[in-house]
Amino acid sequence: MTINRRRFVATAGGVLLAAPFLRPGMAHAAEYSYKYANNFPVGHPMNTQMEAAAKRISEETDGRFELKIFPNNQLGSDTDTLNQVRSGAVEFFTLSGLILSSLVPVASINGMGFAFKDIDQVWQAMDGELGAYVREQIRANRLEVMDRIFNNGFRQITTSSRPIEGPDDLAGLKIRVPVSPLWTSMFQALGCAPVSINWNEVYTSLQTGVVDAQENPLSTIDVGKLYEVQTYCSMTNHMWDGFWMLANPRAWRALPDDLQEIVARNINQAALDQREDLTQLNATLQTELEKDGLIFNKPDTAAIRDKLREAGFYNEWRSTYGDEAWALLEQVSGSLA
Repeated sequence: MTINRRRFVATAGGVLLAAPFLRPGMAHAAEYSYKYANNFPVGHPMNTQMEAAAKRISEETDGRFELKIFPNNQLGSDTDTLNQVRSGAVEFFTLSGLILSSLVPVASINGMGFAFKDIDQVWQAMDGELGAYVREQIRANRLEVMDRIFNNGFRQITTSSRPIEGPDDLAGLKIRVPVSPLWTSMFQALGCAPVSINWNEVYTSLQTGVVDAQENPLSTIDVGKLYEVQTYCSMTNHMWDGFWMLANPRAWRALPDDLQEIVARNINQAALDQREDLTQLNATLQTELEKDGLIFNKPDTAAIRDKLREAGFYNEWRSTYGDEAWALLEQVSGSLA
């Protein structure tokens, strides 16, 4: 399937996805009907691939299992929906590890500043021992989690007044960050003035000057139309963000073994397919965003990383995550501190 910006943006305003999918003649109600929530618009590769997975699951289980998809925060904010998953009101939810860290601190380790030089290193870590360690910690906090993490991409900094060429340009910058200790800590270490603002308020905050900058993957910059209120996009690749598929453990254990296998296998396959889709999308987005007026540049990321070292940022977070998790990260990334 070809993913492009036109298809992504054209469907971004949609509502509830069409699930479940039943074969002809299978009009009976499913034995298990579970809800899956996420915070992406309908046209995002996350929803495209989960829609396909829901269809495969329904077919392979002969209609015994249906997955109803609720995109675009329809069931509440990230925090609200996480609480619903923990209580059992929602069975499945994809959530950034950096947000999940409010419950599972080590879940944000994939977002460590400048830890990964490219996407191959990301998958080496997150499909390997580091990802397995994080999943153990998630399960220890009474959540089920699938094996494959979805891709949200490397994050870039956009600004209204000047491009970010090096660490000096970050001094005093009022930048919006999501509600997460790692984001706040990193940008404070870089000399910024980070402000935690919910996503649904970002556009207005940039438009009115509450903040001058923000950071997100290109796909989010595009769908949020942030090019309308920002001038520069500095390709910092300062952190990589991914989304874990979480499940309520009681609901998961309620499924017979054969249904667990089918559901898990298809969700994990959806994650792998979504990774490829997002890669395709990102390959064209810079060109499209340039047409919309964003001015791109490549900053001195080595100098920015050095400033984090000098500020003691890596040592601080090594103590937060613990030596075992940090060693697994450095097996892939090399020495950080």
